[in-house]
Amino acid sequence: MSDLLKEAPPILREWLVYLQTIQGKADKTVESYFLDLRLFLRFVMGSRRGLDREQTECLPLDEADTELLGSVTADDIYAYLIYCSQQLHNNQASRARKLCALRSLFRYYEKQGRIASNPTKLIDAPKRRKVLPKFLNLEESRRLLEQVGGKHPKRDYAILTLFLNCGMRLAELVALNLGDVDFENLSLVVTGKGDKQRTLYLNPACVAALQAYLTAERKPAVGERALFIGVKGQRIGRQAVQNMVKKNLAAAGLEGRSLSTHKLRHTAATLMYQYGGVDTRTLQEILGHEQLNTTQIYTHVSNTQVRDAFNANPLAKEKGNEEKG
Repeated sequence: MSDLLKEAPPILREWLVYLQTIQGKADKTVESYFLDLRLFLRFVMGSRRGLDREQTECLPLDEADTELLGSVTADDIYAYLIYCSQQLHNNQASRARKLCALRSLFRYYEKQGRIASNPTKLIDAPKRRKVLPKFLNLEESRRLLEQVGGKHPKRDYAILTLFLNCGMRLAELVALNLGDVDFENLSLVVTGKGDKQRTLYLNPACVAALQAYLTAERKPAVGERALFIGVKGQRIGRQAVQNMVKKNLAAAGLEGRSLSTHKLRHTAATLMYQYGGVDTRTLQEILGHEQLNTTQIYTHVSNTQVRDAFNANPLAKEKGNEEKG
């Protein structure tokens, strides 16, 4: 458990340990939930004491216990969500995540019989606006790969190739070890959220890029198992990969579109769906999504497909009245 979680009051720490050990939530998810719940507890305590925002944000959580949780009402939660929207300018997705954390916390203590009721049962989740993922089209993806240069061109080319072909997350890529690559079976084992492992299969482009990198550029420090090496021969960090991607996007003339490593994951999924005919169930397995509805966002269609649909109408070639007579 991180130092951040060690600061949590017992009422939160117990639940957070449960999320980690029993539900298998990733460390990053657990820390996000802690920050959300710390904010909520301070908000409730500050509201009842009539404190302003600055005073509320500094409140110690020593007094936070099941008695405080048991006194929380649906009105408290509504007020909190309004505060997050109007004062903190949280979007719908952020508010939905905060409510999800609250539901989990109250459900945990209600099941144990340590609070009488769960006020989140009365709260509907904020309606989330559907936003299509940002991604590179096929031509842009090729342009990004074609211009890779810099001090470590083979390493960076291999990283970009894996992002664009395998659709892995940034955390999954930097966590890869040399032993995770199986050239005999042309596969790669990645460890996703909640330490869940899945197997990805390497196409010829990935195999060629990895072999070129491993042959010419991978120079690890003694005992270093990481697949991708950064400074001093040690495992490359997330920020270093993000900076590399940003630099290469700019070099390819693709800057200014809020693109990122995660958008390359969107790109891989979109290309597989649009050009490879990959169904959503298979995409779900490839991307490591727990829920199918998370994957279904990639079923959006391109403008070309929309245009083709109109042209496929059997009336598309009918002539107008001007040609009659």
